[in-house]
Amino acid sequence: MTKNPNSISAKDQTYHLHPYTNLKVHEEQGPLVISRGQGVRVFGEDGKEYIEGLSGLWCTSLGFNEPRLVKAAQTQMEKLPFYHSFSSKVPDVTAELAERLVQVTPDGLDRVFFCNSGSEANDTAIKFVWYYNNARGKPEKKKIIAREKAYHGVTVAAGSLTGLAYAQNGFDLPASERILRTGCPHFYRYGQEGESEDEFTTRLANELEQLILSEGPDTVGAMFAEPIQGAGGVIVPPQSYFPKIQAVLKKYDILLVADEVICGFARTGKMFGSEYFGIEPDMMTMAKQLSSGYLPISALAVSDHLYQTIKEQSNALGVFGHGLTYGGHPVPCAVALEVLKIYEERDILGQVNAVSPYFQERLQSYRDHPLVGEVRGVGLIGAIELSADKATKTPFDPGLAKAAGLMKKCEENGLILRAMPGDCVAFCPPLISEQPDLEELFNRFDKALAAIG
Repeated sequence: MTKNPNSISAKDQTYHLHPYTNLKVHEEQGPLVISRGQGVRVFGEDGKEYIEGLSGLWCTSLGFNEPRLVKAAQTQMEKLPFYHSFSSKVPDVTAELAERLVQVTPDGLDRVFFCNSGSEANDTAIKFVWYYNNARGKPEKKKIIAREKAYHGVTVAAGSLTGLAYAQNGFDLPASERILRTGCPHFYRYGQEGESEDEFTTRLANELEQLILSEGPDTVGAMFAEPIQGAGGVIVPPQSYFPKIQAVLKKYDILLVADEVICGFARTGKMFGSEYFGIEPDMMTMAKQLSSGYLPISALAVSDHLYQTIKEQSNALGVFGHGLTYGGHPVPCAVALEVLKIYEERDILGQVNAVSPYFQERLQSYRDHPLVGEVRGVGLIGAIELSADKATKTPFDPGLAKAAGLMKKCEENGLILRAMPGDCVAFCPPLISEQPDLEELFNRFDKALAAIG
């Protein structure tokens, strides 16, 4: 049967260069075309319905047809479709959003810089680390620590922080010797035989300290860390991990940047993952659920002590020479401001905490499945790691693409999840999900899992 050359699928295969895709296989098999959304569901061009179990890409917290966000964008487009924040100018809504973000982020973060993506926000945070240390007369204090299995984006700088091979292979990343790598707090995979979780986190903190000492504390400027490592496999650290890590960083005057791109805005049952784990960041990056994924926007919140130093340096140099044309764009800002209003008015935090016990209970029910090695999660985010041998934690041969095969079965059963390295399957349903939505999500997953078992 000859494919219609005017179909969306044919146009996509012919003209579109896809992100995070095997391009050769894509040309042969074609895309899943999504045409519309309704609540926690999306629909293919053939009308088939899917539960979106990953909120798009960890982002569509309020579902796929929230009318208030459509109206907010339309109203702002009619009022002021674009303006910038260069040279002491600002759209009114941008200043309002900055104020609101300072109000909802953890204490101590007092200024907000706007970007367009999580990658850009993390790139900006790197530049702030360098600018800040130049300003205080520490020009050698520039190295950045990131963790194994970290995901901080794909631009040259943020992609260098990312600790996943698939985001670096073929791109000559990491691109800087300033990027250092430390251990991943995944106890299931990296805990040693006979080691308790507390002993494990002590070892990681000691390894971090030894890395800093070997490099020279006066050369290390910051460490980046996601509260939960999302794209690395929804890795939930032991509760004792961050207190020990922070103590090491404070000892050597090293900034902590919390990457809240996935965890931020109620995903963990707290407004930010930093609150859940007791993290006290010097900077925090945000994106995704800031606009419920409706428009591109990200933000970097910084502490007052950083801002004051940066401010004086900008005065000495004549200008703070960093900015993005669309950073603080009024239309995404208007949508983000409306998102924050909805979070508050509808008590989305309460909603997450009401349904997450059921969500986590259903996730944990797979622990005894013969194909499942580990189940992990917090709030409305979680993952199942498949294993060829439960007793030895032996992974499947990567060539079997076990998790990818499971995802295909999920799609056949009307469920969209995400397969990640290490044969992990990620779950991240919209924050508006009710228990019946979650019941149906897991019922469909049961069918898919049975099909590969």
